[in-house]
Amino acid sequence: MADIRPAADQFNTYIVVGGPDNFARTRDLGFTMHGVKSTRRKMAGGIRPGDRLIFYLTGRKQFAGIARVTSEMFEDHAPVWSNPKKPGEDYPYRVRIEPEIIPDEAHYIDAQPLAQRMTYTRKWPVETWTLAFQGNLHLIPRDDYELIASSLRDAASLVA
Repeated sequence: MADIRPAADQFNTYIVVGGPDNFARTRDLGFTMHGVKSTRRKMAGGIRPGDRLIFYLTGRKQFAGIARVTSEMFEDHAPVWSNPKKPGEDYPYRVRIEPEIIPDEAHYIDAQPLAQRMTYTRKWPVETWTLAFQGNLHLIPRDDYELIASSLRDAASLVA
């Protein structure tokens, strides 16, 4: 995957698609590390410190937070995350992270209204917007990051 950083102060943004259980494991780790599936090695290898990970929860169809990447990708097979549909998947391509915007669970953001406004999702018909969130890792445009981040910031401020 080509690096699309326009300047040194910019960052790439990835949507990480996963179930609520795997997000809970990342939360239990204090948002210090996250792993992606073995099928995403090439894309994970492009993740750099400063990039952002937006967490999209399957089933719930919600955005649950954003983390800032603090390390290069590394490989580790210690069991942390799991995939009930693919036993043995250990999400080996990992990065260290720190929380950027993490609202409490009651304030996660429904993805559908945002997906209808995102540039990334325009290649799919509106009625099948969830197809944009198939697969574990997606590089998205900066404008989409700003849209999701703004909504998550508003949700996180409801907690205060």
